[in-house]
Formats: sequence, C-alpha cells, structure tokens
Amino acid sequence: MTEATSTAKRPDPCAFVLFGPTGDLTHRLVIPALYNLAKDGLLPEPFCLAAIVRKPIEVAELRKTFVDGLHQFARQPVRDDIVDKLFRSLSCLRANDEDPSSFVRLSRELEQAEQRCGTKGNRLFYLATPPSAFLPIATALHKTGMLRETSDSWRRLIVEKPFGSDLASAKKLNADLTAMMDERQIFRIDHYLGKETVQNILALRFSNGMFEPIWNRNHIEHVQITVSETVSVGHRGAFYDATGALRDMVPNHLFQLMALTAMEPPAKFDAATVRAEKSDVLAAIHNQTLDEAMRNSVRAQYTAGRVKNEDVVAYRASPDVRPDSTTETFVALKLGIDNWRWAGVPFYLRTGKTLGEKRTEIAIKFLQVPFAIFPQQASKRLSQNYLVIGIEPTEQVSLQFNAKVPGPTIALDGVEMTFCYKDYFKVEPRTGYETLIYDCMIGDNLLFQSATSIEAGWKAVQPFLDAWHRAGSTGLVTYAAGSNGPKEANELLERDRRQWRTPA
Repeated sequence: MTEATSTAKRPDPCAFVLFGPTGDLTHRLVIPALYNLAKDGLLPEPFCLAAIVRKPIEVAELRKTFVDGLHQFARQPVRDDIVDKLFRSLSCLRANDEDPSSFVRLSRELEQAEQRCGTKGNRLFYLATPPSAFLPIATALHKTGMLRETSDSWRRLIVEKPFGSDLASAKKLNADLTAMMDERQIFRIDHYLGKETVQNILALRFSNGMFEPIWNRNHIEHVQITVSETVSVGHRGAFYDATGALRDMVPNHLFQLMALTAMEPPAKFDAATVRAEKSDVLAAIHNQTLDEAMRNSVRAQYTAGRVKNEDVVAYRASPDVRPDSTTETFVALKLGIDNWRWAGVPFYLRTGKTLGEKRTEIAIKFLQVPFAIFPQQASKRLSQNYLVIGIEPTEQVSLQFNAKVPGPTIALDGVEMTFCYKDYFKVEPRTGYETLIYDCMIGDNLLFQSATSIEAGWKAVQPFLDAWHRAGSTGLVTYAAGSNGPKEANELLERDRRQWRTPA
C-alpha cells in the first residue's frame, strides 16, 4: 500500500452489481481492478459482489472463471488471501433485459444478498455489456425502483463506451437516462482517464509555474495525439464493423486527452468545475463543413500483413465482417479550437489497429526559435522542441531540446530528458479502472464524462460521419497490417509542412 492509498477515504458499504460478468471486459479489467482495490484496503467494508447472469451458473463456477482471469490478466502475482476476501460475498443472480419481469425477482434477491452482507442499501450498478443493453437494463432497474435513492442509501450507474453512435443517439441516451436518475448518479466511464499519466496532465500543467505561461498559441506550433494499437479486430468483427475507429476511439479516448491538454485552468479542483472546462474545449472545436471534413480527415482499412512476426488477415477477411465493408480501422483528423488560447494551432489526431507498434502519447510541438544565431553548420542537426506525454506502453514525460555537443567547436544536437513513472515512484502497474471504480464508490465524478461533454464530442465528429457517409467507398484508403498506417495520414501533415513525430 502506498502513502496515497493509506490515507484514502474508505468508501461506504455497498453492493457492486455487475451486469456482463462473463465478458472479456470484466475478466480483463473490472475484476483485476477490484482485486487491486481489495489488496490496497480500499474496498468498502462490508462489500457485496453480485454478478447478474442471463443463464444459470453456479457461484463456484463463476468464481473459478474470475480467478482464472486474474491469473491471466493481473500484472502482479495473485494472492489467495486477497482472492478470498474479494469473493467471499460473491452471489450469482439471474436477470434478462429482454424479460423485464425478471428484474422483479432480481430486486428481491438483491435485497436478500444485501441483508446477508450488511451493505445498507448502497448500490453501484456496473453495465459491462454491449451498448445496446444500456438503456433496457437501466429502464428495467428504474421500473422496479432499484435506481431510487433514499435519505440513507445511494444508487449509481456506470456506463461503458461507446455512449451513442452519433450526436442524435447520444442525446437520446442522455435524455432517457437523466429522465430516470439524476446526472450526478450517472458515471460514463473512459478507462483512459484512470491512467496515472493522463491524470498527471492536470498536475503537469497546473502545479508547475514553468508550463502554463507558454501553454498557448504564442509558443505552441501544433499538438499531436496518437493512439496506436497492434491488435486486430479479432473476434469482435460484428461490433467493430458497425462502429469503426472514429466512433470507437475519437469522441471518448482521444477527445478526453485533447480536452485535458487544451482546457483552461479551473477555478477550483472539483468535478463540476473541471468537467465544465473540459466541455468548453470540446464545444469550441471548429465545426467543419462536409467538404472541410473530407479534406481534413483520412479513413483507412488494414489489409493483410504481419504484426510482431504474426500473420494478420485483412480486415474484410475477419470473422463477422462484411466482405465489402467500408468501415475504417484507422482515422486521422486535423482539428482546430476556436478560442483565444488555441486559435490557429492545429490538433492532429490519429488512431488505428494492427499498426507496427503500440503507442499512446500527446506530443506538444513548440515554435522554433525566431532567429538562428548559430552558424548553419553548427545548426544542421537542430532538433525540434517537443514535450511528449507518454501514456502507453511506457508512462513517462519527455522534453526534447537542443544542446551543444562536447568539443572545441560549436555544434548542436537534439537531446532528451525523460521522467519515467515506474522508475521514480516504484509503483505497481494498474489497469486504470481502480481509480475510476473507487471514485464512483465515493461519489466523485471528476474523471467521468458529463452529458454536455459527450454531446460536444459527438457534435465535433458528426461532420466527418456525414461526409464519409456521403462519399461511400470513395476516399477509403488501405494500409498493410504491421505498417505505420496509410501514406495519406503523412500527407495530411506534409501539406502543412509538418510530420508525425517519430520516437527515437
């Protein structure tokens, strides 16, 4: 346990009601996060873990799948005593969102489980389900009174991404959920916001006097945000073919990174103020015409290739993907923010699957010096000035600048200073979900997206969705699996006399 966790507030007693307990998300992220919270002594006491299943399953069988998942996905050796502590209150309850009457039985059985555990009626409902199930499950919970709070018990709902599929659907989902419960009870989760490096963007900017004065258009030339994945769509073809890279990654992950980078200093460090500043950034993204959206975007689909010495079939040959699919697996965008701080500073965003390396970073490119006082020969290796916030796979902050090369003559070269989290703080790697689940348990929604932020994000990407729909297959390009993406993504920057940052 670290000093920070030893002084953290223990959450109120509660029942953690998990929908989708047999899914990949649960085994890969949710259960390991709960395990880490138990290890740190940050689970509620008492605590009740209720897994909601559609088909009958014995508690012992489900417990075994959870433990097997822990051994597979946990980043540290699994301790039996922590496992026993976490799962001693595990129960399997049945409900089916296609049969609303089953929630009447669920309500009764959940109350019985709470009485056995002594959790006093506080409930955290986690929807680790496909997006199509969000509203039916929430509606059934509402109709049976399970979302209703009392003077001495709270009810909260965690909803996974993607939250809607376009602006209209996001607005409708927000309206439907807020008609059933208060906005403060809804926690729209984005696991990127649980990562230490992402949270450190706020600390980096607002706790250091050296950065904020130059964090504007007078000193920053442009910003690049990259989320590069090596994985293919695998067996998620049906979901992905109806979603695509833009919907899957941009309105949530990339826009949250963009908002933290570009937001104004909040007057107070609380949920309402910080979320309002982030929403203002997304609302200020320049609203592009359809022609501008086509010119300022690249959409691409991977073909067969090799990633990490393994053969990858073309996207269209993947299971459950249409053979004539025009769904993009890579997207690059050029965006602008219409406010005083960022006017004229382009933000370049890109994300894609089956790329040559896994990398998530924010690269802030500063303006070159206005006049080169050094001889041309001395400056021939002059490096660009970057502040790079690395999020995955290595959590670090790097500053790239120029220095004199040792020797009797004046020669300059680029150097780099790097702060690496694991080397300095000696902390164990985490999923990022620990912080988010803990914050939900204590009722702090600072790291969760608001309805306003969700809708502002969809409004910004809607022109691209509309332009691509109008264009059909026109404009869809390809790239080989294992490459760095399509050449058109490079051309997006090259026409501005810029290029994507290449790690050393």
